[in-house]
Amino acid sequence: MSSLQTRLNRAHSLLGNTGPVAPQPGMALGVDLGTSDVVSMVISASGEPLAVCLDWADVVRDGIVWNFFGAVQIVRQQLAQLQDQFGQPFTQAATSFPPGTDPRISVNVLEAAGLTVSGVIDEPSAVAQLLQLDCAGVVDIGGGTTGIAVVKGGKVIYSGDEATGGHHISLTLAGHLRQTIQEVETIKRKQGEQVWPVVRPVFEKMCDIVRRHLQGHDVADLYLSGGSCSMPGVQALFAHEFPHLKVHLPRHPIYLTPLSIAAFALNAGCAGTHHA
Repeated sequence: MSSLQTRLNRAHSLLGNTGPVAPQPGMALGVDLGTSDVVSMVISASGEPLAVCLDWADVVRDGIVWNFFGAVQIVRQQLAQLQDQFGQPFTQAATSFPPGTDPRISVNVLEAAGLTVSGVIDEPSAVAQLLQLDCAGVVDIGGGTTGIAVVKGGKVIYSGDEATGGHHISLTLAGHLRQTIQEVETIKRKQGEQVWPVVRPVFEKMCDIVRRHLQGHDVADLYLSGGSCSMPGVQALFAHEFPHLKVHLPRHPIYLTPLSIAAFALNAGCAGTHHA
């Protein structure tokens, strides 16, 4: 298995690639239902990304699928694309949920799209398992929530989350610029440096959330994940707020949770394809 950053770079390079992919034994599929995007990722038996589907969509808010039909349609479309690429259907997948929310929310979407859900895990715990951490905190900044997991000796001993995430960043930005949520989602991705001063207070609130949940837990490292972490200034802010911790943020963090979900499927023996 290659390094985490190499795999994230590989996932990023696959975005938009709809050409044929040779199927491999033991492939696994992970589906990440986010607030601003839905990502399906197929990985090989060795954990290397083989295909990535990403659709920007407003179907989940604060850990709740408010547009169920829209979410199901996106997953179906991504499954159709993957079937075209690999020349065979995917019938099983793993998915995730924000800590403190009902995992059936994500499960229902995948089942309605025709998948058998062979694994479901909370997002920060999925990342923690992928990274095989020993004494660390994992922060997953999702669309609607900030999730925290504490890992000791390779096991998650605590997880929790609170409602503040990428959607709240978008709301702040929309109010400041007097533009729609859809318009500011694009601005976040393309003009992050310019709007950072506007959204920094939202990230400061996330730091406060993380600080509360880490109370009483002695960790040495803090790992950040989630698409919202791509904004410039995030790692520096967390490093400033948590000077006693080493803060880690890989490039292309938007793919970290989908990769973790697919790896969870792989480790749980949840093969994602049907072989004729």
